[in-house]
Amino acid sequence: MTTGYLPVQPAEESFHTGPFPFSACSPPFANELVFTTRMRDTAFKRSLKEATSATKLKISPAAGSFTLHKNLAKPAVFLAGGIGITPFLSMVQQADRDRLSQKLYLFYSNRRPEDAAFLDTLTTLETTNPNFRLVCTMTEMSKSKREWKGETALLDKQMLCRHLADLQGPIYYIAGPPIMVTAMREALVNAGVEENDIKIDEFVGY
Repeated sequence: MTTGYLPVQPAEESFHTGPFPFSACSPPFANELVFTTRMRDTAFKRSLKEATSATKLKISPAAGSFTLHKNLAKPAVFLAGGIGITPFLSMVQQADRDRLSQKLYLFYSNRRPEDAAFLDTLTTLETTNPNFRLVCTMTEMSKSKREWKGETALLDKQMLCRHLADLQGPIYYIAGPPIMVTAMREALVNAGVEENDIKIDEFVGY
């Protein structure tokens, strides 16, 4: 109930970069395969920006095991930093469609609301799925032009404790920049969470 990695590499006649791994943000029930990435001033991102519908790509088979666990009695806690939201969007959308009884908690950290991909979609999903809880935090609101009434602290153990009844018990999924993934994994382990209950997916920029 989500995606693994799909290594994508433009064909030689188009431009020479890659391969690079992407996580699809589209859920399994969708009839389109959708990928999301942040545009940066790198050779690969410039090539993507210049691509047209005629650009040829080489896509390898999906790989990875960053998927939602099957035990519906165990809650899932998703910890997303920035574009690390992509695999969780897939999981939450599929859970909403399947009307899963599983408790899902998504903690989503960005600098500003302007930077938060799929924020409106996730907010709507919280209203349609009574078992889904969304907690967003914006850590640099001084640079934002939008109003924000939610969390503004860094995503850490204290924030988890404010919104979760018990840190032990859920399965944790962490996706985002390596520094964020490492910090959250260490915080969970120090809080007594079993390492087998933590799944990680680092999003390295390219």
